[in-house]
Amino acid sequence: MSAGHHEPQRPDVSIGHEERDVSPRSITISVVGLVVIGAAAFVTILLLFDVLARFQAAESPPPNPLAASYGIKEPPAPRLQTDPLRDLADLHAREAAAIHSYGWVDKQAGVVRIPVERAMALLAERGLPVRTAAPKDQP
Repeated sequence: MSAGHHEPQRPDVSIGHEERDVSPRSITISVVGLVVIGAAAFVTILLLFDVLARFQAAESPPPNPLAASYGIKEPPAPRLQTDPLRDLADLHAREAAAIHSYGWVDKQAGVVRIPVERAMALLAERGLPVRTAAPKDQP
């Protein structure tokens, strides 16, 4: 046996691949056809909108002549939030001011609001109130 170089076999390239390129003419025709169909659809939709707008204008009653003099008014409450993050920040600021300040809740009844820290200190100092007797209505 000979110990010479063994050349690898070349695969048969005639099977399993394209013999010619794709035709540029068919691609061009396809692209032009798609553009023409898209433009025709666009024009058709514009015409349809125009026809429907004219039909709607003919079927609608005339606007109230006084509507122009009244102007734009704010809708009745409750209205949608335009800036919910700012509204939430304002709410938190009002709540923080309420729990960290003194103020009257009901001046005639003598009910006041005190800061939470002060209320906790008073509760720790004095303790919780305890009932001395059970109500007479309950057995």
